[in-house]
Amino acid sequence: MPAKTLQETYDEIDSESGNIADSKINYQDAIDYWSSVPASVNGVLGGFGEQTPVPKADIVGSTSFLRKLQTRMSCPEGTEKLTIDMGAGIGRITRDLLWKVSDKVDLLEPVKPFVQQMHQELIQVSKRGKLGDIYDIGMQEWYPPADKKYWLVWCQWCVGQLPDDELVQFWSRCRESLLEGGLGTMIVKENIAPYDDIFDDTDSSVTRTDEKFRQLFIQAGFKLIASDVQKGMPKELFPVRMYCLKPL
Repeated sequence: MPAKTLQETYDEIDSESGNIADSKINYQDAIDYWSSVPASVNGVLGGFGEQTPVPKADIVGSTSFLRKLQTRMSCPEGTEKLTIDMGAGIGRITRDLLWKVSDKVDLLEPVKPFVQQMHQELIQVSKRGKLGDIYDIGMQEWYPPADKKYWLVWCQWCVGQLPDDELVQFWSRCRESLLEGGLGTMIVKENIAPYDDIFDDTDSSVTRTDEKFRQLFIQAGFKLIASDVQKGMPKELFPVRMYCLKPL
């Protein structure tokens, strides 16, 4: 939940270390919460919508991060740059960024009102021939399509909805879905907890530490290629970190 302030978080949630925090995650509670918020940029960003600097800063930061990684994400001529946007919400990141760097973008999102709005948000992407398949299921239910290999798997502000074990399994499936020969890449962009993993009962999610993320990447069979902190976010929010990952 990217727009939760630090003070609100410590006032409203329980903070536990290890697997205690993630053991409290409940998928249905998460779906119920996200189904109750507006299917808009302001809704998916927890009140930090287009009236704030967050959406623009987010896209600028991601664009800059990808630009630095160009030489590590090159693709041979004739190989399709197929991307999947995990936990895509209303399709904001695909609409504002991913279609520009991809030949086609699939999206995954389990919240039905968000999926309905996604079709409106992505009209222009569809007209450009860049819109792929939309999977209206949760990350824990997703398995790599047999007929596809992804150039890029994008996970942003969504993996806090999965417990550690489920997240490792999910990322392992993401790894299997990537183009072989080091051509496929996974980007993870998430809020970072300062000391211990933190459970938020508002949306039944966990904010993880940088150390925990790095542990889970290795367990899922990934090596960390690059990492950077998102700039331009309000200081009252948790820091946001971007990770570029390749299969081990």
